[in-house]
Formats: sequence, structure tokens, C-alpha cells
Amino acid sequence: MNSSRAEGDPGRVAFVVGTTAGGTGAHVAMLAAGCAARGMAVSVFAPSLAAAASGLGSLPGVPFTSVEFGDRPRPGDAAAVLRLRRALRPGTAGLVHAHGVRAGALAVLALAYPRGRRPAIVVTVHNAPPHGGAALTMIYRVLERITARGADLVLCVSGDLERRMRAAGARRVGRAIVSAPMASPAGPAASGPAAGEARRAAGRLVVLAAGRLAAQKGFGTLLAAAASWRDMDPPPLLLIAGDGPLSAELRATAASLGIDAGFLGHRDDVPALLAAAAVFVLPSLWEGQPLVLQEALRAGVPVVATRAGGIPDLTGDDAAVLVPPGDAARLAAAVRAVLGDPALAARLRAAARKRGAELPSPGDAVAAALACYAEVLRAP
Repeated sequence: MNSSRAEGDPGRVAFVVGTTAGGTGAHVAMLAAGCAARGMAVSVFAPSLAAAASGLGSLPGVPFTSVEFGDRPRPGDAAAVLRLRRALRPGTAGLVHAHGVRAGALAVLALAYPRGRRPAIVVTVHNAPPHGGAALTMIYRVLERITARGADLVLCVSGDLERRMRAAGARRVGRAIVSAPMASPAGPAASGPAAGEARRAAGRLVVLAAGRLAAQKGFGTLLAAAASWRDMDPPPLLLIAGDGPLSAELRATAASLGIDAGFLGHRDDVPALLAAAAVFVLPSLWEGQPLVLQEALRAGVPVVATRAGGIPDLTGDDAAVLVPPGDAARLAAAVRAVLGDPALAARLRAAARKRGAELPSPGDAVAAALACYAEVLRAP
């Protein structure tokens, strides 16, 4: 871990990405495309399935190399380290930017040359530790220590992750800038699938949620909250856009609770769905800088979200009603209040638009990353 680092060529950047099915992949694709557009030599290393899901394997002018490793440590990770080591031999890149603790640890191990010089290493930590048993917790802490102590700079998407990585031994820690794609000023027309869902609502208010159907996103809490809205006349229609490993379980839960919920699967028209929503709900147990929340704020939709991770930093004090994560009763009451109080909804819409206009653009995110690269390459 103590091998010296070359100043390197700042025009050659390699991105290393782990398993991703959401915002992380989109963020890295944006950074890679932005760096390439500025004339830098960019390459991407990631598991093939993750690259296909996020478009990282098909960016114009950006070579892609598959490096297979999963979302949990496995014996086969040694092969991934060796593959990265061969691909990132000295002189092939001035800087390596890894995304995620798993990818960061593998990159640090791959570049721990006993002699010679290595590229600079920047690691962005996008997620809180996964929930699991004591063994998984211990393994994750080891990966955090490898990442924290081997990287020249650790960027984090939220303040709690910054504190965690400092505690793990990171010498230099900063805040990552993550931006959702900018929609056109008018936004997409509510046509096609979005219009079909609007017809299904038939005069009912739409409560919209979107995200990967996984435990972290808290959709079980949302369904428990929705069960208490059945006394409203008419009850709101809950629409959930996204797919994931809990799809069947959540559908069964909704049916058992008697909730009229539409599970929309993966959607490419989220801005149109937001335009038709009376309120957007983000019930996550933890988030960093979620892209869909940024889209909701820019669209001026009233937001109810959890006070978790980086969410309060995105919404500020006025642009959302924030409730504790995992609290179905507080979540249900907040949504009911927004649906039943036009004045509150109007204030939230105005505050969301104002906050959305203040959020960083994709260009800002690329510029921030480039500034970090320059700082790291200048450092002794």
C-alpha cells in the first residue's frame, strides 16, 4: 500500500466500476463521456452485466474491458485483481477512478506495486454498508480500510459516508458531486405508457415512487403506509416504477394488504410520470444523492422522503417533507397531509423548483471530478 505514485498523465483516466443497477452506473457513464469529450483518453473496467445495464460498455470512443466480480467478496476476486493489474500496468493511465468500496479495494490491491510507480487513485463511495451478518460486516470494514488507506482521495456522496471513511483511515476525503441528466425545459409529453397510467388513475391522485426494488429502498414501508390511505375518498393510486429482486415479494405484499398499486417495472419516461404525480415519495432506508430525487425536484413535484444519508442535503429545509426512515405511520401521515392540503402542496412545488434550479448540472459534476483529478495529480 505504500508504493510511490507517479504524477502520471492527467489526460489518461481509467474508470473501475463494480456491480451497479442504478445511479452509480449512470454517473460513471456521464463522467467517462464528459472526460472523453474534453479530449482525455478514457477507459472503463467493469463486470459485463453492470456495463450492459448502464451503457458503460458502449460509450463512443471509450474502450471497455470486462472485469468480473460480484457484489459480495468471493475467491474469484483474485482473478479480477490480476486482470486489473495487467490492464493498468505502469504507464497505461495517469489516474484510476474507482466507484464503490468493492471496486476501490480491488483497484488499490491491483495497483499495489512493490516497485516503481502507480497511477493516482480516486475512489468514490456511493453506498452505505450492506446489511448482513457479522461476517459480512467485518469483510466490508476490511474493504473500507483497504480503500481508505490506499486511495489518494476518497469522495463520498453523503456526510455520513465521509465520517465513516475518515474513521477507516482515509487521509483525504471530499464530497462527490452527482447530477441527474437535465430534462428539456418543457419536459416530455405525458403520452404512451405515462398517459395510460394517467387514465388508470381516473381522477384519483397519483402517489409516485421509483427505484430499484431492493431492501435499501424501503418500499415495504411505503406499502404499509399506503394501506392506511384506503379510507380516503377516492383513495390515491400508488405507482412504483422500477424492478429488482423484491418485485414478486412487494407485489404479494400489496395484494395481501388490499392496496391498489401499479408496479410499472423499468421505465424510461420517469419525467412524464413525475408530471402526472400529486406527490413523489422516496421511502429509502439510506440514499446518497439519488438521481430520481433530483429529477423530482427539478420537475417541481411535492416530495415526501426519509431523513436518511444525503437526502436532506439535496432537499434542503423546505423542498420536501422529511420523515424518519422505516416509520410507516409518519410516512403515511406526511403523504396524507400533502394530498389533503393544496396550500402545502403549492409551497412544496415552489420550493422544489427553486431547489432543483440550484442543483449541479452534469457539466458541473464533470468539472468537479476534473478539479479533483488535477488536485490529486499535483499533490506530493
